[in-house]
Amino acid sequence: MALSIRDVQPHDLDSVLALNNAAGSTILPLDVAGLRGLYEEASYFRVAEVDGHIAGFLIALREDARYASPNFLWFRAHYPEFVYIDRIVVARPYRGLGLGRVFYADVTSYAETHVPQLACEVFLEPRDDVSLLFHGTWGFLEVGQQTMPSNGRRVALLAKTLCSYPFVRDTYLHGPTGRLPDLPWLGERVRPNVAVRGARAAGGA
Repeated sequence: MALSIRDVQPHDLDSVLALNNAAGSTILPLDVAGLRGLYEEASYFRVAEVDGHIAGFLIALREDARYASPNFLWFRAHYPEFVYIDRIVVARPYRGLGLGRVFYADVTSYAETHVPQLACEVFLEPRDDVSLLFHGTWGFLEVGQQTMPSNGRRVALLAKTLCSYPFVRDTYLHGPTGRLPDLPWLGERVRPNVAVRGARAAGGA
């Protein structure tokens, strides 16, 4: 099995939309406009390819994203800097291969060099114990609950403190250069709307 994790490309979006809307009740459906908005706003949007086929994706956003999700807005109201995992989907034929853990290792590697918190939510209605256990083993703790106004479903709001971030912040982001080393794996995703919004200052919104 040949596996690669790479940044999403425009030609991937039809496949991503189909995967999202076939994922079941634990993933909120998207339309073309909604996915396009995430494509433009996400600071992390990567797909997994297995033997040349898109097998899954993960989308995450920084705290300054233009995004109206009530769960994202809850975290914005409580944390000044964070990476919010909006959704992760693995296609049914590729489940059980550990792609979820591969994605979480990758997004954690991104987040811990930029922010102090990694955040997400898990549905409690219906209760998703598999996802709750998965996130617990990754060090997430429940920091709140709320009911989503769009569908009346209750969610657990989870956050993970990234213990590596203080070293990165003090040594690099707040250090002599004010920036991370110029290495490909530390680079920010180039978003389509970056020219309109302007570049984000190092280490903050």
